[in-house]
Amino acid sequence: MNVRMQPVKPILATFATIAAISQASAQLLPGGFVYLRDIDPTIIQDIRYATLNNFVGKPLAGYGAGECVVKREVGLRLKAVQAELARQHLSLKMFDCYRPARASAEMVAWSRNGREPPSERRYNPAIAKTELFRLGYIAAYSQHSTGAALDLSLVDLKADNSGKFDPGRTYADCTAPAEVRAPEGSVDMGTGYDCTDVKAHTAARSITPAQRAWRNRLVAAMGRQGFVNYAKEWWHFSLPGAGGPAYDFPIPPRRN
Repeated sequence: MNVRMQPVKPILATFATIAAISQASAQLLPGGFVYLRDIDPTIIQDIRYATLNNFVGKPLAGYGAGECVVKREVGLRLKAVQAELARQHLSLKMFDCYRPARASAEMVAWSRNGREPPSERRYNPAIAKTELFRLGYIAAYSQHSTGAALDLSLVDLKADNSGKFDPGRTYADCTAPAEVRAPEGSVDMGTGYDCTDVKAHTAARSITPAQRAWRNRLVAAMGRQGFVNYAKEWWHFSLPGAGGPAYDFPIPPRRN
């Protein structure tokens, strides 16, 4: 084989450029935090609280960009999960990662505003939103604010994931069949993301065998990297020991 030697200086310059870009991105975040995209750009991101597509119906405070920010250890373990899933033609899809504490405070204010239009009932069809904190569906102090908690799903890369959320369309509630509820662009887990209903409990009996298989697959893949699922939300995982104090820094756009 005829191997053409590359000049050393251009190669070193390339590595220096990559390092500089990585350092510039890191400087936007507190120590220990990283953009997941810098760890593994293949992981799909749909950060809902930076959009209109969430139970509050607007971007939440502190979400200056739709970027998944996590503690570095969390990001590295997610990369390992993704590597395993890729061999099965699957991908992780991130819905929420680090959450500024101000966003959790906004959720508290939302729960007490005395309004509950149909667009909000889509997420909690059987439970009044004033009860969501008492029942453990939303927390005033969230592990998300430590950078060690995540909301996510699975994407079948062989499937048609082209469905997009239309804010002007009326969808069925989050417990309805996948074809009539808001599109997730991911596998059918039996409910939509952020569905505050017993059907969204990870071990719910009211789902199909196929939906249960997807949930089990996600829990198993995350568990092999030390992540623990929250029993009331099939999408919520945390990494014990990786947390710490809650933070309130806003999520800035990532520099390319």
